[in-house]
Amino acid sequence: MYKKLYLLLIIIVIISCKEEKKTLGNDNNPTEAKVNELLAKMTLDEKIGQLNLRGTSSRVKGGLSDELKQSVRDGKVGAFLNVMNTEYVDELQRIAVNESPNKVPLIFARDVIHGFKTIFPIPLGLAASWNAETVKESSRVAAVEASSSGIRWTFAPMLDIARDSRWGRIAESPGEDPYLAGVLGKAYVEGFQGDSLNDPTSMIACAKHFIGYGAAIGGRDYNTAIINKELLQNVYLPPFKAAFDAGSQTVMTSFNETNGIPASGDKKLLQDILREQLKFDGFVVSDWNSVIEMIPHGFAKDEKHAAEISVNAGMNMEMTSASYENHIKELLKEGKISEQQINNLVADILRVKFRMGLFENPNRDTNNSGDLYAKSHLELAKKAAIESSVLLKNKENILPLNKEAKVAVIGPLADKPREQLGTWTFDGDKTHTVTPVATFTKAKANFNFIEGLSYSRDVSENEFQKAINTAKKSDVVVFIGGEEAILSGEAHSRANINLPGAQEKLIKKLAATGKKIVLVIMAGRPITLTNIIDDVDAVLMTWHPGTMGGPAIYDMLYGEQEPLGRLPVTWPKTAGQLPLFYNHKNTGRPATSEEFVHIDSIPIGAWQSSLGNTSHYLDAGFTPHFPFGHGLGYTTFEYSDLKLSTQKLTDANTIEATVTVKNTGSKDGSELVQLYVQDVVGSITRPVKELKGFERILLKSGEVKNVSFKIQVEDLKYFNSDLKYGVEKGDFNIWIGKNSAEGLKGSFVYE
Repeated sequence: MYKKLYLLLIIIVIISCKEEKKTLGNDNNPTEAKVNELLAKMTLDEKIGQLNLRGTSSRVKGGLSDELKQSVRDGKVGAFLNVMNTEYVDELQRIAVNESPNKVPLIFARDVIHGFKTIFPIPLGLAASWNAETVKESSRVAAVEASSSGIRWTFAPMLDIARDSRWGRIAESPGEDPYLAGVLGKAYVEGFQGDSLNDPTSMIACAKHFIGYGAAIGGRDYNTAIINKELLQNVYLPPFKAAFDAGSQTVMTSFNETNGIPASGDKKLLQDILREQLKFDGFVVSDWNSVIEMIPHGFAKDEKHAAEISVNAGMNMEMTSASYENHIKELLKEGKISEQQINNLVADILRVKFRMGLFENPNRDTNNSGDLYAKSHLELAKKAAIESSVLLKNKENILPLNKEAKVAVIGPLADKPREQLGTWTFDGDKTHTVTPVATFTKAKANFNFIEGLSYSRDVSENEFQKAINTAKKSDVVVFIGGEEAILSGEAHSRANINLPGAQEKLIKKLAATGKKIVLVIMAGRPITLTNIIDDVDAVLMTWHPGTMGGPAIYDMLYGEQEPLGRLPVTWPKTAGQLPLFYNHKNTGRPATSEEFVHIDSIPIGAWQSSLGNTSHYLDAGFTPHFPFGHGLGYTTFEYSDLKLSTQKLTDANTIEATVTVKNTGSKDGSELVQLYVQDVVGSITRPVKELKGFERILLKSGEVKNVSFKIQVEDLKYFNSDLKYGVEKGDFNIWIGKNSAEGLKGSFVYE
């Protein structure tokens, strides 16, 4: 009896010590010593206050109430979001560091997603650049500009793998591939946070949404995600690991539930995976009201229960809702949570505030003007727009245009400065946006402009005849259409992702004039083009290109610059193909062009059978409209002579795969050489191919260059069904080429 009690006491002590160690850390670490000293002074009310993120959906309006200021004075707020009046920022921080009991500074946060004042292409566009340096530089500009308003925390980068273009928030994503997303996630964090967290221009990053938000059923925002444990580890977690390894100080939970548990209450996710496996040592913030949204999810019975679940899961800071503030004391009295847990949560937040240098320099740097819209910022924004733009089609090399040609500029987005900026641009100023029409005008180009449609969803044909007449008087039509900014982003999913409104109808009428048409698309997602692809001669996807989209588009149309983007997502023929992604699994009956049977090829009265005997759609087939990695330029390239340094890979060696690339066109140009690998047989089925490397090269006309990639065992590792991370011996295929569907093939064996 006594022996059992003694053993139980030892177990309790061990568990307590582990919990205590998480909070107290190493007293020899100066930051930990400061955290511990401050925690010891704080009252329970002040600790709870640190867990509160307060603000409004856009900005604090109507002045600072006495009640709000008193909350800060009492130490009952840890951070604010959307306080954009710098006088309010300064006043709230002054109260916090001078009048609150323990002088704990506030953090001011904002959704600075792809620029603050200088707006860069939407994140999906930046992903199309495949350029980590551009992503890093644009994030640094955003941090410099935003920190001038006191913003030291951004809710970016979004690292949700997105395989369904119907989802509105695909616009914010890095695309469908975990390797590319990891490369860009690291760049975002390094750009936002800078070289030192205590630099007054540093903005701490927030990797979001943890986890699986982009896997929502049907691409419907906030919806359920079902992700098996292997898929979670191999596809959805790697970009977050890259961001955490780069030092991201915060992470945000997703709105959705994954496998039955909402993320803001998922203890396994927030402790076992986030803290233990990924070694994250910052703090976790909920998404907007996501703690209390566990009630309609059916996971929490009321606000108090929601607070209990989130505290026990390890959620540090609650965004906007007040379940922690209202119920933590009561939960403590009832023994449903412990004060040690609260200490743990608060310590994580204080630790980040110390790292940011807020205790030494809490105030906004009034000497930092932000260099808003500086020439260098605008030049970078233009460069990013060019690198992000993807030339999907260029029949008979209609692009670049001859400057002598008379151009009809038509379309609802040709001169829409606000729409050009895209989603999540609260602080973007349309008066600084340079549109295509403004650029054509400034350049004194030979063009005439008529909208034809006044906005992207417009169905009125009142201006059609004017547009047709303008086209007839011109040599070529440049139709600039797509989606208004409001049609993508949070809560803006679409079931039909064709060009909205009457745009397709107008394009067909313009095509009937016999004039060549260049379609320029501004949109937050891939747009299905099957209905009109044969009516246009060229397609240039610019996403929502940001402040300098106009000059970038002008330069690309006239060949002063070459579109450099490559697709970071697979482009569907129809929304019915979604979700669609290149790194899918095979089936027992994989589709092939030889066995595919199209719906129009089925004889009338055909005998019932498994036509084609493969996995495909009768009407849409099994291939996308454009594959992942696709993008054209103004010249052509030929790949040849793939060589592997050895056909046998071991733990002790690497394989060098080399290919020869030749510019076979008449113009100098850029090519993005891509490496894909397939694990042919695994203990769980493996994707048909996976991106493992890429390199951009510049070649003059006729120039030849060898491009090499090194393949090592680490590149091949994955999590199996037992969640063991490693690689199994066997056969592998590799491809080096211009996209995920083309390339020279080789093979090797891992022994």
